[in-house]
Amino acid sequence: MTDMNKLMAAAALGIFSFAGAYAQYAPYPERGQQPESQAATGPYDKTAVHAQLRLNIDKDVGNFMKAIIMAGGEGRRLKPITGDTPKPLVPLCGRPVMEHIILLLRRHGITDICAALKYRPDDIKNYFGSGEKLGVRLEYRIEQTALGTAGGVKNCADFYGSEDFLVISGDAACDIDLSKLIAEHKRRSPAATIALCPEPEPLRYGLALCDREGFIRSFIEKPDWRHVVTNLVNTGIYIISPRAMEHVPENEEFDFAKDLFPRLLDEGEKLLGVPCDGYWCDIGTPKSYYECCADALSGKLNIELAGGFEADVAGECSDPECECMEHADCGCTDRARLMDRISSAFLELGADYSDGFRLKGDGYELRISPLSGCKKLRIAANAKDTETAHELAEAACLLAGELEKRLD
Repeated sequence: MTDMNKLMAAAALGIFSFAGAYAQYAPYPERGQQPESQAATGPYDKTAVHAQLRLNIDKDVGNFMKAIIMAGGEGRRLKPITGDTPKPLVPLCGRPVMEHIILLLRRHGITDICAALKYRPDDIKNYFGSGEKLGVRLEYRIEQTALGTAGGVKNCADFYGSEDFLVISGDAACDIDLSKLIAEHKRRSPAATIALCPEPEPLRYGLALCDREGFIRSFIEKPDWRHVVTNLVNTGIYIISPRAMEHVPENEEFDFAKDLFPRLLDEGEKLLGVPCDGYWCDIGTPKSYYECCADALSGKLNIELAGGFEADVAGECSDPECECMEHADCGCTDRARLMDRISSAFLELGADYSDGFRLKGDGYELRISPLSGCKKLRIAANAKDTETAHELAEAACLLAGELEKRLD
């Protein structure tokens, strides 16, 4: 087998993502344009390899599609974890959440990406740069005023042009099958396709009621139990057609779920709902954040862990002399080993380690340390209010329990 054929076979199997690797040497071919094929015995030509791989991925995976990452969130509900950090840069097992999203897109053959930014855009741009290190081509568009989800994507119109494109949040954790979503959209050609996930407690989410053919009949935003008629929730992952975006006004605040999708239904457009297997979590609160970390460590969430990273624990701050501390004791078989497991995470976050691990932020303090008289870790939290402190302590205790299971 020639080198070219080996590369082509590897691309068909999804082993390679060459779009970013050779971007500096060769431009992308125009859609539908067949590059000149390279003779099997000819010289190794990076331009030809790059073009052939792109066409091969388009043929075998069907994901020759651009993507827009909605990454403008400040993450107010996630404080104090975020602090001044943009929500897409919050670490999840050693990588920013948005980096996991980029890697997910790349695994499904999507390498032309634009990030829609608003809050602290330079922080995100400085971290990801051109995307070359992650094997993608990454552009940015910055909102000057709040435009909402659909308005922020409309601000990227010069990027997506006249072709259908994928929209995904840069601050959610998921491993769902994007290839399946794209295939269904191409097969059915609706105005928009929405990825749906089953949720046993769907009250915090928007629900999508679908007919037998999978087309969405109605949206129900954050219902009470009397109005729960389905367990399928809107994940915020969409494939959008340009004709749908024609209904979005320019430079105005406009939302996909609240504004665009109801308008499209009223005008008789088809919206396809695709139930997706896999993991999805809206990282909106400290509790959901720590649950997501635990799910990643347990393997429930399939993501690429950073090398050498063991646990993304933000332990809870417990000053034993402070009466306002909320704390919990976590039983374990090997206190020293469990502390070692979480050490890299605390050190990366700049924690003090003179007395257990102590992490201080704007309005909160977290601490975790082993107790001397029994096989337990003391996990404690202090925050501006008791409810937040309790939530932090509870979430960290949950994560410590997951880590303890991994030690067995």
